[in-house]
Amino acid sequence: GSLWLSLLLQWRQEERRRRRRAQQQELLLAESLGKHPLQNRWALWFFKNDKSKMWQANLRLVTKFSTVEDFWALYSHIQLASKLTSGCDYSLFKDGIEPMWEDSQNKRGGRWLITLAKQQRHTELDRFWLETLLCLIGEMFDEYSDEVCGAVINIRTKGDKIAIWTREAENREGVTHIGRVYKEHLGLSQKVAIGYQAHADTATKSGSLTKTKFVV
Repeated sequence: GSLWLSLLLQWRQEERRRRRRAQQQELLLAESLGKHPLQNRWALWFFKNDKSKMWQANLRLVTKFSTVEDFWALYSHIQLASKLTSGCDYSLFKDGIEPMWEDSQNKRGGRWLITLAKQQRHTELDRFWLETLLCLIGEMFDEYSDEVCGAVINIRTKGDKIAIWTREAENREGVTHIGRVYKEHLGLSQKVAIGYQAHADTATKSGSLTKTKFVV
């Protein structure tokens, strides 16, 4: 038993060292290329709703990036959210977190949800999504930026949705701070309320309404 435990501990230490080395190499490479490293490495995912496939088979990793320049290169290369067909999603998550409730870093969390009216797809959707991405990669949530897991945009016929996912739905202080800062960055008026839903409530909802845990 103790041998197995010490092997496990050594393996974990080695994994941590390997990760640190990889991050340092990435930083050195970025600096040598004159690029500006981000605080986190991010992964962009794309979901295409093909009814003939399982949900997970429809989800694919597009790419990962860890510098400001690589983010802009990616953003200018991919299709704007407003041009995607209905049923498609983009997700941007910290490297190592998958864009699904079941991921261990998401399952106790929830999301700040923005629901857009149909006509907003052509006026505000792309701006809102870009602001959301910049809030994430720019670590705009002060000491609560670590609470952020990622963000998802759903393109739907009934109305598009954008959400920021956080890791701990019970962290009232962190969650409300993130919601307030997010609302401010989107330039939403005080009259517009946005709600936070715990993933656990969304997963067990009856009917189409999920109870809202916090509102800002």
